[in-house]
Amino acid sequence: MPIEVSDNTLVARELLSVEDAERLLDWLIQHPRGRLDLTDCTHLHAANLQVLMAAQPKIAAWPSRDALADWLRAALIQEDKIHVQDDSGGR
Repeated sequence: MPIEVSDNTLVARELLSVEDAERLLDWLIQHPRGRLDLTDCTHLHAANLQVLMAAQPKIAAWPSRDALADWLRAALIQEDKIHVQDDSGGR
């Protein structure tokens, strides 16, 4: 089973398929302060990425696979500077 829940932590193992996105979203809605352990996650469908981007959950552990961890960090960690519009007109 790719999703296991213990206390206030959801542990994602191996592949999170499109079918897992609804369960992930439901859990995040029911546990707004919940944490995700992605250590053993090897791949996730884009639907799960969309859920994570919208919910912005606390990541307790990133995937152990560097490429996946880097990709997720880039997608999920957004600096406030990105959202600030520069109205200086180039001055």
